[in-house]
Amino acid sequence: MRVTVKQLPLYLALFAIGGGAGLWGSRYLTGDRGSFLNASPFNQTPSQVANPTQAPATGNPDLANRDPNSNFIAEAVERVGPAVVRIDAARKVATDVPEAFRNPLFRRFFGEGLPEPTERTERGTGSGFILSEDGRLITNAHVVADAQTVTVTLKDGRTFQGQVVGADPVTDVAAIKIRAFGLPIVPMGNSKELVPGQWAIAIGNPLGLDNTVTAGIISATGRSSSQVGAPDKRVQFIQTDAAINPGNSGGPLLNDRGEVIGINTAIRVDAQGLSFAIPIETARRISDQLFNKGRADHPYLGIQMVDLTPTIRQEINERSNTNLQITQDQGVLIVRVMGSSPAKQAGLQQGDIVVKIDGTSIATSADVQGKVEASEIGNILELEINRKGKPQTVKVRLGKLSNSENG
Repeated sequence: MRVTVKQLPLYLALFAIGGGAGLWGSRYLTGDRGSFLNASPFNQTPSQVANPTQAPATGNPDLANRDPNSNFIAEAVERVGPAVVRIDAARKVATDVPEAFRNPLFRRFFGEGLPEPTERTERGTGSGFILSEDGRLITNAHVVADAQTVTVTLKDGRTFQGQVVGADPVTDVAAIKIRAFGLPIVPMGNSKELVPGQWAIAIGNPLGLDNTVTAGIISATGRSSSQVGAPDKRVQFIQTDAAINPGNSGGPLLNDRGEVIGINTAIRVDAQGLSFAIPIETARRISDQLFNKGRADHPYLGIQMVDLTPTIRQEINERSNTNLQITQDQGVLIVRVMGSSPAKQAGLQQGDIVVKIDGTSIATSADVQGKVEASEIGNILELEINRKGKPQTVKVRLGKLSNSENG
């Protein structure tokens, strides 16, 4: 049976690198920015609301005695700012000679007049933050991609040559080491309990403007990579309306206590009023692997998927030129099984509908992706599927994601 991309132009996600991608469906946010400036931090009661100069009722003793001329945003930035760095990366790029000019006839008639290959230097600026006093830093992988030299500048003006220990394009996380000791470090927070409406503070160097601070709220959590327009990533993104522009990439996203809850990433250059961050738990898990072994390994399932809805079910049944007929409106439909993948070896087929994994109900392809990413290479996942209206159980031993499979 075969369902082509042309038949499902609006619904099929790109290759889901072993986890899965749901419907691509970003939406721009609009609204009165002034409304949140007078809103309460997430843990205040209405009677406590006045303006951001009031301390959020976090129970943190460090915030009990505040300077009345300060506010919780300024204090959060003061706490974390010294550990936020600017990262300048440079790489050599060769400009090749057009193929036509390589023809021996051109050489014969024009000789030395033909153009020669040239080399130019590309430079980029991003942000990062310090994890340890002995010089371990974290940033986005795209900030240092293919860089020959990396310069790290601290807020106090000191500069260091940085070594890229490892970079993981699958999660867009990179680890950098500098030779220094006694450095300021960022306090770590928890992104797992975030809810929309909580405060968000971003620090970085957008557009080359050092030590810039923006603030907003958490707009949403658990945004899948396909939803934010980055289907090649394996991240459940935090969405915020705190401005994150090129140059902010790799900097910290903070909560109102000045704790890092994510890494800012400017992955949507067309975004207006919405930005995204990688949860700090994902970033720490990947950076630990990068510092320990120079790479990050990811478990791999090997399927393409689409989230079922009544509309998609109807679309598939009406347009399919095969015998594939979908009879349910929920679950995750497998539209392709990659060759030689763990899914293929376990017997999963195109048209199977994933209903549960390890006893947990599955509603979206992001749920599948999360289950895969939370497992380890070699682990066995038990998938409950619906195949042509009949329930079945398939056990899949997860493999290791390779660069070609991520392509």
